[in-house]
Amino acid sequence: MILPAIDVLNGRCVRLAGGDPERVTIEGGDPGEAAARFAADGAAFLHLVDLDGAFSGSSTPGLVEAVLAAAGGTPVQVGGGYRTIEAIERALAAGASRVMVGTAAISPGFLAKAARRLGERLVVAVDARDGLVVAEGWARSSSLAATDLARACSAAGVARLLVTSATHDGSLAGPDLELLGDVIEASGLPVLAAGGIASLGDLRRLKALGCEGAVLGSALWSGRVALADALLSTA
Repeated sequence: MILPAIDVLNGRCVRLAGGDPERVTIEGGDPGEAAARFAADGAAFLHLVDLDGAFSGSSTPGLVEAVLAAAGGTPVQVGGGYRTIEAIERALAAGASRVMVGTAAISPGFLAKAARRLGERLVVAVDARDGLVVAEGWARSSSLAATDLARACSAAGVARLLVTSATHDGSLAGPDLELLGDVIEASGLPVLAAGGIASLGDLRRLKALGCEGAVLGSALWSGRVALADALLSTA
């Protein structure tokens, strides 16, 4: 599955280098327009990240609703600032198909409760730098290994992981195949890959590795990869 990325900062689509809000590499305009365009181009799922929410810990009012309205029925997974069950359920009530959580997933007791209540609608974001989990919009490093979080997710009954290399994200340097392979092996769960994907060859390598899908960001926004070609290459 190919999921076009819609990362939103201050109401506009952006691509960031390494998740740093001071390093905007691409400015892409209105998120609703992007959602409508990707849906029209055949995306089966959209990937919306509220960067303001990720940095502040509180999701941006109205963003999910605006993108869903523009997407015209194409399902959307959303993330950025969802750190309580109640916040997740509000996004689902607004129409999101899945909600991604990162920072909350490293809190004791959260995983099992969330997995039990949300099932397939929950995606745990395993965001890592040098093999260790990062949180709070990637501003805070932890001592928790990505593989240990992956195992905890599997034990808790989490349905799906989104694995992003913070050092590769926005770099167009290729995905972190070692990180992805380690997480797949540790968890046994379906994995969506993100970070560094730059070519159709990268997408094929991710499929061969066993990834369920890939989030296509900078390569798509910069014009290096067309969504139609990405969909065909992984069909």
